Amino acid sequence: MSWYGLMTFCAVYFLAVATPGPGIAAVVARALDHGLQGAAAFIAGFVIGDLIWFIGAALGLSALAKTAHFAFAALKYAGVAYLFFLAYRLWSAPARRIDAIKAPEVVQAPLASFFGSLALTLGNPKPMIFFVALLPTVVNLETLPPTGYFEIAGAIAVILPAILGIYAIAATRARIWFQSPRASRLLNRSSGTLMAAAAVAVAAR
Repeated sequence: MSWYGLMTFCAVYFLAVATPGPGIAAVVARALDHGLQGAAAFIAGFVIGDLIWFIGAALGLSALAKTAHFAFAALKYAGVAYLFFLAYRLWSAPARRIDAIKAPEVVQAPLASFFGSLALTLGNPKPMIFFVALLPTVVNLETLPPTGYFEIAGAIAVILPAILGIYAIAATRARIWFQSPRASRLLNRSSGTLMAAAAVAVAAR
């Protein structure tokens, strides 16, 4: 794969990932509530999800994505249910000072976080549209050499966690403004609302 082709993919993918959507909303809402604890597993689910979509496009599964409506709808609503579950937990969380909350009490198990974000990615129309519809216009998958697939996969594995990590760090730093119990309640409910809005955005597409 030429450097021009790889850089073109990186630029288009960067813009697609950086554009706010349900995935970024989920990362920000989670970071506002939990900070960076458990963020690695949560972000890893998004990375694996995008890699699965890329592999599917590379193997010519675009037609399957357009015809297997039930399977993709199931994944979609699994992600929606997960976001609504997180939104409920945030809304029902007790008002406590953020610095008094112990990590084991609020942070989900890494495996649960991973599969939750994975389901969200596989059912989110945004990466689905990018890899199924837009990717073939940026990269000619039919003539792409084997090394090209590894280069694109490597770009995904670098760009996506970098961008989501920046969003997570920014949201975590914003938590210092929410130290009182009253502000903590506001933070929880704002995060829950953002999470629920992300769920609605996925469900409505």
